[in-house]
Amino acid sequence: MSNLRSWATPLTIGSFLIMGTTGSLMFFHLNSGFNKSIHEWAGWAMMIGVAAHLILNWRPFTVYFKRPAALAIIAGCAGLLALSFLPIGGGGNPMLAVFRAINDADAAVVIQLSGLDLETGLQRLEQAGFHAEPGTRISDLTDGDRGRQMQIVDALFTQ
Repeated sequence: MSNLRSWATPLTIGSFLIMGTTGSLMFFHLNSGFNKSIHEWAGWAMMIGVAAHLILNWRPFTVYFKRPAALAIIAGCAGLLALSFLPIGGGGNPMLAVFRAINDADAAVVIQLSGLDLETGLQRLEQAGFHAEPGTRISDLTDGDRGRQMQIVDALFTQ
């Protein structure tokens, strides 16, 4: 158990720092590069660290189930988790729908929407670090990274 103790809490603390920082960046749409991937992998590390921490501290952990305030907080969090799995219909931010459409579109279509001719649009994408050809989907260039999508929109629509 002492071997487990030597890494469980540091892993929990370290992964929390990563999750908190990258999660905040994603919340405010400031993420770029590997933030999403690092956030996802740090989530796995945090789950391992917390599970090990629970094993080490099982008896003190069970005391929380005897305290009404602690139970209310745990139940509230479990309820929020359950709500997160419900499908949400309609509404929402229309810009998200626009970005989804751009992400799913062929690069040539997005270039045409920008008002550029195909050759100029492909050159701008190349200058921004994206190698595209007619038939290349924007999602192939961005891997779903909103920061990279913004770079493409910037390259095609604002220069």
